Amino acid sequence: MERAFVMLAELLQQEQFELLLPEDDGTESSEDGDIRLVYLMNDAVESFLVFKEAKMTGKYLRDYEGMLDATLSKEEEIYILTVWQDDQALTIFFKQLELEAHLYEYGTVAHFWVPGYEYLRLLEYQIAILRDKYDYLGENYCTDIEKQLVHLADFPPLNYTCYPAVPEKYLVPRGDGWRPTKAAIDVMIELAKEVKDKSLVGALRFYRLFHHRWVTKRIAKMLHQAKHQQLVALISNKVIKGTCGYPRRHFDNPTDNELKDQMTKAEKLQKKLRLNGLKTEIYREEPFTTAKDSLEFHVYLMIDEKCGKNRYVRIEEVK
Repeated sequence: MERAFVMLAELLQQEQFELLLPEDDGTESSEDGDIRLVYLMNDAVESFLVFKEAKMTGKYLRDYEGMLDATLSKEEEIYILTVWQDDQALTIFFKQLELEAHLYEYGTVAHFWVPGYEYLRLLEYQIAILRDKYDYLGENYCTDIEKQLVHLADFPPLNYTCYPAVPEKYLVPRGDGWRPTKAAIDVMIELAKEVKDKSLVGALRFYRLFHHRWVTKRIAKMLHQAKHQQLVALISNKVIKGTCGYPRRHFDNPTDNELKDQMTKAEKLQKKLRLNGLKTEIYREEPFTTAKDSLEFHVYLMIDEKCGKNRYVRIEEVK
């Protein structure tokens, strides 16, 4: 429980306070119950801080985005959290604070928001959400493969500096994104050795000594060249293998059935394309199960184009 209070303090310091309440006027009923506060939400995890046996007074402003002020105190066995949203105060009385975390498979989940080298932007996105899970929840919520791959968030030739998965206006830089860590380069060298990519191993050893941006861009360019795609495929397969033990999201029956129909259609199209000699992978985009977001179900095919020096793909949505 002590760790949960540290997490609560971190959220409040970041001025993040999103409660999951019934669809009413923002007030809680007088009966005691659990109240959930969103902690970390992405394709890899949906997590909450749960105020146990809680009661809320005051009014919660759902769409408030301004500054927050908060105090936490304890009277006998009851904790009292008061949060001010501008001049509006709400108070939560609760007996315990617990972390609730639901981990999901994300190796076959994708968003194609930025065109060009989508297979690298996909890896950047998957590693970024893994890094958030690792940082916010800890290594106990990660598989051994994830603990290896998480270091690649600090590998500039593959992170948001070279292959951002979202448009620039939505980027949230993490420190100096152009500066690699030794652990990140060591992991890439280990992976390159696994596929016997000697030229990339040599470039990475040079990168270990010289972190100039031109070296970063050179290695980033190598990652989309056809002759280095065994390494890219290895990382992608490791993401899938490292997350396959997590469950997929489930929704109400009509939605699940709709997704199943789309996936079945995608598999038929994939089989047809592969018979024609085209490498094809299926990815899906899906909303959260426990909180509202703007995403809907989409199923995509990532289809390799026939190319020469560089690898190109096209993305087709399955309607």
